[in-house]
Amino acid sequence: MTPTRGVNRKKVLLAVAIKAGTQVDIARRTMLSQATVSTAVRELATAGLVPEAKAEGKSRGGKVTLVPVDDVGVGVHLGFNHITVVARRLDKEFDQVSATVSGEGVSRGWHRALPEVKEMIEEAIEATGRRRTDVLSLGIAVPRMINPRTAEFTPPILPPWRPGDDPAGDLGAWLGVRAVIDNDANLGALAEQTYGTRENAETVVYVKASTGVGAGIIVHNSVLRGHGGMAGEIGHLTVDPEGTVCQCGGRGCLETVIGADALIAQVRAARARGSAAGPETLEQVLRAAHEQDAVCMRVIHDAGRRLGHALAQLCNMLNPDLVVVGGQLAESRLLLEGCNESLHRFALPGAVAEGSEFALTLSELGTRAEAQGALVLGLRGQESAGIPQT
Repeated sequence: MTPTRGVNRKKVLLAVAIKAGTQVDIARRTMLSQATVSTAVRELATAGLVPEAKAEGKSRGGKVTLVPVDDVGVGVHLGFNHITVVARRLDKEFDQVSATVSGEGVSRGWHRALPEVKEMIEEAIEATGRRRTDVLSLGIAVPRMINPRTAEFTPPILPPWRPGDDPAGDLGAWLGVRAVIDNDANLGALAEQTYGTRENAETVVYVKASTGVGAGIIVHNSVLRGHGGMAGEIGHLTVDPEGTVCQCGGRGCLETVIGADALIAQVRAARARGSAAGPETLEQVLRAAHEQDAVCMRVIHDAGRRLGHALAQLCNMLNPDLVVVGGQLAESRLLLEGCNESLHRFALPGAVAEGSEFALTLSELGTRAEAQGALVLGLRGQESAGIPQT
């Protein structure tokens, strides 16, 4: 077998592990020709990695799956206030993941969070019926900029992370696998394009609105990272030149206006004029809005309008097929309503026209999007690693 054929076969195998699909689907996702995919599938069937029937030319329209395997893929989202871990045996469908969630994130510091993250990973793996030694891949999502060339935090390294923190190195060494890491909004975009109903969308923007605000951009099945990993950082667009100083050192960034701290402060300022106590967390703000609290409903709706204004500029530049809003704030449809208002007011009509191919939606994967995207990233990272070439 030529080296190129071996590389293509590995690429097809990993594509099936990420998501079972037809040979046409696999060709689109791998950007290989259908003839190349067909050859690879036949070779994988001969090697006993996919069912024989899937290798027949007449089955090209059928779904290519893996035979039962022990290998497990793991995805970890290290949020400020939440940690999510998903694990999946690779012969299972993408939505058949085992998940563990913690209500305490890495805001306490990485080394204090590390023991709990390990426990969560072990629990998720055990729920698949497998063991830690069966883990093939690990992907990690963090709400920070990651340099795509070095896989390190891009300066400035903002709290709670500190110089020298290396979650990929720490967890990869513990599991005995090559771990890969990226920005969580990038991985939310990757998950939505891979597993969402609009998987054929050419350009996808995923916005994560939670403690902070960021966006991931997918173009032609590839994450747009920029040379320093800073592409999509809409949370640091200046929306008020005379506004609050942001932790990035800028002033009046979008994050200082619609980030969790800003929204909580707005509600508490309104509460100070009344008798009710102010909220301590974004979750409390969202719950109160769901219960028809007028102040919290207004704060979230206005946050959507500010976000929509920023997204209008992004739509004018990128003309995406799909904008997906995820993160904790997306739990309220008020955010999407406000976002829609400003988007249609400030974006070019042709970019967001009703009845066009454009869509603005809430995340289909919910709070697991970033972890699911991390799992995909981990498997993609195996293309350059030494998985067995049976």
